[in-house]
Amino acid sequence: MSVSRVCIVGGGVIGSLLAGHLAQVCEVSVIKRRREHADALNAEGLRVTGKSELHARVQAAADTRGLPEPDLVIVSTKAAGLRGAAQALEGHFPEATVMTVLNGLGAEEIVREHGDWQLVSAVTFMSGTKHSDTEVEYILDTETWLGPYEDTPFARAREIADAIVASGLKAEALEDVRPAQWSKLIFNAAVNPVAALTGLPHDPHFAAEDDPADLGHLVHGLVDEGKAVARAAGIELHDDPWEMNVLATRRGSAHYPSMLEDVDAHRPTEIELITGSVVREAARHGVAAPLHTALYALVTAKESSWS
Repeated sequence: MSVSRVCIVGGGVIGSLLAGHLAQVCEVSVIKRRREHADALNAEGLRVTGKSELHARVQAAADTRGLPEPDLVIVSTKAAGLRGAAQALEGHFPEATVMTVLNGLGAEEIVREHGDWQLVSAVTFMSGTKHSDTEVEYILDTETWLGPYEDTPFARAREIADAIVASGLKAEALEDVRPAQWSKLIFNAAVNPVAALTGLPHDPHFAAEDDPADLGHLVHGLVDEGKAVARAAGIELHDDPWEMNVLATRRGSAHYPSMLEDVDAHRPTEIELITGSVVREAARHGVAAPLHTALYALVTAKESSWS
């Protein structure tokens, strides 16, 4: 099965970047939570700026009705929207492969509760800024890693990676994507909650360790805890999360982690799928994770302060 018709579920930066690029090589439809968002895309198309300069035509809707049958569905919602997206897909597109592109662990299990599609797991480091419902700026042009979930053939993951690469994005198919997922999980669990609680973007503070009060000591401690949990879970990491953090702080412009953006906007964060996953895996394997446990409680309490 090739990839010729794609349905993107989710209207954030990653979903928009995937939709805009894949529309260059595939027929793309998108499902948006807000009908006015769908109407704007149908009227104006989707513009990608920055690393790419594209103007894509997509078919947008607020639900599955009237959309063409896709052979690939990409779920790229935030964690808070995942269960609703999976429920909306239930009973639809039975022949499609569904690929999840979310931070943290556990997205595939939630989707599986609502259908028996072939599933592919993906994790991405590309990033951007959403300027409006119809424009997204492509900023960080790094890879998306993807691999089969359960009994999905590896060849299917490779076909999807090939389509993403053909669209102008970077992607790599892996027979086992868990090492890549865990690398990004530990990176995110060290960076996102700290940014959310301090208000700092991801900048050189996160790698500084010269003075006792430097923030890098805390971030390094979080990374080391995460590595210990990964070892206990039998995961050999794809990339070193501390090195990922250091390299990211040197790229020349500070990045606003999604959890900081959510806290600033008083929206639900992805703390459950990110830090919550580390805390639960630590408990499952009998590993102490006091730093992650503390940040998990603090960000959860911060959410409670405005809800």
